[in-house]
Parts: sequence; C-alpha cells; structure tokens
Amino acid sequence: MSIQPVTLSRAWIALAIGLLCTHTLFERGAFARGAVTFTDVAAAAGLTVPSTYGGPERKRFIIETNGAGTAWVDADQDSWLDALVLGGTRLIDGQRADDPAIAAAGPTTRLYRNQRDGTFKDVTASSGLGLTVWASSVCGGDYDNDGRLDLFITSFGRNRLFRALGNGRFEDVSTAEGLPAEGPPRWGSGCAFLDFDRDGRLDLFVSNYLVFDLGTATEPGQGVNCLWMGIPVNCGPKGLPTDTNLLFRNTGSGFVDVSGPSGIARVTGRYSMTALAADFDEDGWTDIYVASDSTAAILYRNNHDGTFTDVALSSGAALSENGMAQAGMGAATGDINADGRLDLFKTHFADDIPALYRATGKGLFEEIATAAGLAVQNRYVEWGAGIVDADNDGWQDLLYMTGNVYPEVEQKFPRYPHKGPRIFFRNKGDGTFDDLSASSGPGLTIPRSSRGAAFGDFDNDGDVDVLVMNMNEPPSLLRNDSPKTHHWIAVALRGTTSNRAGIGATVRVTAGGRVQARAVLSQSSYYSLDDLRAHFGLGDAARVDRVEVTWPDGRTESATNVAADRSVVFVEGSGTVVEWPSRVTTTSRPR
Repeated sequence: MSIQPVTLSRAWIALAIGLLCTHTLFERGAFARGAVTFTDVAAAAGLTVPSTYGGPERKRFIIETNGAGTAWVDADQDSWLDALVLGGTRLIDGQRADDPAIAAAGPTTRLYRNQRDGTFKDVTASSGLGLTVWASSVCGGDYDNDGRLDLFITSFGRNRLFRALGNGRFEDVSTAEGLPAEGPPRWGSGCAFLDFDRDGRLDLFVSNYLVFDLGTATEPGQGVNCLWMGIPVNCGPKGLPTDTNLLFRNTGSGFVDVSGPSGIARVTGRYSMTALAADFDEDGWTDIYVASDSTAAILYRNNHDGTFTDVALSSGAALSENGMAQAGMGAATGDINADGRLDLFKTHFADDIPALYRATGKGLFEEIATAAGLAVQNRYVEWGAGIVDADNDGWQDLLYMTGNVYPEVEQKFPRYPHKGPRIFFRNKGDGTFDDLSASSGPGLTIPRSSRGAAFGDFDNDGDVDVLVMNMNEPPSLLRNDSPKTHHWIAVALRGTTSNRAGIGATVRVTAGGRVQARAVLSQSSYYSLDDLRAHFGLGDAARVDRVEVTWPDGRTESATNVAADRSVVFVEGSGTVVEWPSRVTTTSRPR
C-alpha cells in the first residue's frame, strides 16, 4: 500500500520535530548525563512523627514561622548516618504551651538510629536529646576531641550543648562548660563550631535572630510590618529589634565569651540566621558567613589575631546583584565551576531569587544568579539549600526547599502556596543551570512547607540523599534514586593536631581534568548539619589523581592515585587515606 504524499509529509514533520526536541534535551543535559530522581521514603523508613511548629493554618506570631533544622550524625559510631529532626511547639492563649496532642506525641526533637536496611528506629528516649522547645538549629563538632561528635542546639529561650557519651547517648553540659543558662530569653538561630585561633580546639559561634517577647508582641495586621499582599499576617522581622551574635572560645576547661573583644558583637543591625564557618579567602584561617533576614549578609574575616572584621560588602557577598539587601535564610558553600574555590549560595523570600556568589579569588565574590539561569522560580519562600552533585557527573548542582511563612495568604493568592516543591537546578558545566525540578522525581514535586535540609549518604550507596524538616508534618527522606552511571568519592577527615573531625578544613579533589573543592562544615543549608564526609562526583574518572586537605591550622597535605567509588578517611599527619569505615583510633587526647 502506497503512502499518500500528505501523510508522508506529516510523518516527516513529526519525525523532524521529535529529533529537534531530543536534540534540545541533549543540549540542555536532560539525557546527556542520565536522569536525576529523588523519592520520599520517610514513611517506609519509619520517620513518621510530625514536626509540630506553630499553627498549621494560621501563624499569629513570628516565633511560629521559621521552623528548624535537621542533622545527619553518626551518633552510635557504626559508620551509618543517624537522623536528628528538630521541632517546636504551639501557642495556647498566646503563651508557650503543649496541647494534649503534642504532649501525647512526646518530645519535639527526635533522634532516629539507622538500622542499616533503609529503615530507622526512634531512639529519642534513650538518647538524652528529647527536648520540647522552639528549636532552631543544630551544629556538630567534637569540642573535647574524644572522637565522638558533640551537638549544639539553638532555640527560643535557651541553647544547649550536648556532649556525646557514645552508643547514641548525649548529656546536656551547657552549664558545666560555661555556656549561658540564665538571663533573659534570646532567640538563638544559627551556630557553628570553628577553631578560630588555630589551637586545635573547637570554639563556638552563635547567631541570634531578633529580640522577641510574647508578652508585648503585636497582633497580625496591627502595624506597617504586619501585612503582606494586603493580608494581615504575623509581624516582623522588620520593625522588631535586632540582636547581636556571640563567640565563645574553648579554653580546654570550658567556654569563655569573647564576643566583644573578638569584634563579633560589633556587627549590629542584622537579623542573623544560618552560619557557615570555612576558609573563604584561602589564607589558612577560618572565616564565618552568616545569612541575614531582610538585611545584608555578614562575612566575618578572620584577622589572625583573635579578631574578626565584617567584609561582606567589600567582598561582594552581602547584597543582591542590584545592591539590595535580601531575606537571607539558608546558605551553602561548594564549588560550582570546578576551579578549586569555595562559592556561596543563599536562599531568600518570595518574589526574589537565590543569590549565587562565585568566588574569584582572595576572598572576593561575583553575584551571578541571573546569568546562571536561577531567575525562574520566584514565587516561593526558600529555605534549606545545598550545593551537591546529585548525579555524580563531576559538576555540583543546586537544590533548595520551599514553604511560605503565611498560610493565610494562599486562599486569596494561590500563586503563593503555603506548601511548595523542592527546587533542583542541574549544573550544565558551562556556568549555567537547568531547572529540572518538575522532572526529578516525586520527592521534589509533592508540596510541603519545608525548612531545614541535611545532605548526606544515609544508605551508603554512593550518592547524596536529603533529610528535610516539614512544618507540622513528618520529615521527608529524599532518597537519591538516580542511575549509578558515574564514579564518586567521599572523604572523611581525622584530625590529630587539628580538631578530631576536621571541622573547618577544605578538601580538594583532582580527577577527570578538574579540581573540585568542598568545606567540612559544622552547619550549612538552613540550620542543619550535613554528612561530614566531603562527597565528590567524578563523572567517568575511575581514580582520583589527588586528594588535598587544607587543615584548619593552614597546613596542606595530599595523597595521590586514590581509587574511586568508596568512602575514605584522610588522617592528618600521615598524608594517606584509609578505607572507611576505618580502624583509626578514637581514644581521647588532651583538650
């Protein structure tokens, strides 16, 4: 049977269109490097307890809106990541209180032990971490250098330092270690352990969000900063008093407040949130970057003499590309262009885009978010963020969580939903990114009002998964189900003269003709603690030419010709890597 000319013409047109679309997808990277897929497996994994945080349908005060972080921490030292999920409570008659449902559910901060089979067991009761507070953030570090990771949890009212005892147990040593336990309530926000004076002991930075008093708080709609889109909403942060940030020096026998003499408290007028502590100017001393809500970000440059200076404005990492202050909430650091330098990523409020600051050297940054293709998802409030190589192709991608702070607005303005998707930008390797949020799995598209997100390989299969705090819902566990078509390596650090966990170090990996950098961070994302293993995608490279570590004291060591597709431990002073999990001793050494 002959084909009619018109039918043939249509067939060829359809074929041509199909080939053109396929070519375009290849050009945009949709097929070129394999699909990226995230699946939320929290329910099957046993992460089922909701994170209560204020009213689900109405937020009367700002204390109900910000939510909290999450953490990946190997609490029992079995080489599998356990999950810590922070939460809050609710208000009854304008006062902090637990309603019967909250009381029946137990503590609002929960620790889950990794069962090594894709599931988790709630071990909160035996962990010592079972708090019922308005929690904000968590940061981790081995402050006493005994080989166990300790935790610091900030909240509205009081912050707490938990010393790890081993076997998944912790004790509150805040008072014993000299940290404030009394005084007027403060709203602790971000935190970070860092060795700012290079003595081998981890010190502690704490940011404070703002001054807030439930007894005098203004009701929704009763002020110029209590309306959004013409709708009465909770008031702030603008119009509320700012607070100051704090720095505590670890003396080996406790912490001493050095906020004043260090210059940390000299920076004022900021609504400080997430804190990143890393060597951003590559001078061998740890600096501190702080995302600030509705105000300019802070970049505390370490002056090498126990003091800091805010250089965010002069460095180019304080404002938008148009010179405007933004509502900085989440922050992350990584290496988006594989040049061996640490770039910065910061998330913001609705009707704005995240900031992407590319490091140009010597502590200077260039804001490239619009040029990089990020100005396409503007209607969501942005929170937890990561610079993470989701498909291990050797180019670090961007992933962030969303969720509006005003549930009341959605009914009148549906374009500003209270629950939003997770946004995924895939790195094209040419300085730009593709928005593949809608095609990267149901874990990203199912709407949630999310806040903190911790990035780490919970199932030890060689790719990065995500633990997400959701407001008034159970957490999400976004398992990375992307095809295993590329190589990877994850580098853990063991300090001997530096702090035991290598917090503040920069790891650089050379493979496949590129050099990638990552920092070992005490806090990142939004109020969260990532897997301390520095994870690198390697693309087609089956071996790593060089692993280089710049320790917090500025010394650099390296190892060469390291096999890929495994986790390794780089031991300070040896210049070698060993298989992970390793037999590296964890006996304590002098503090």
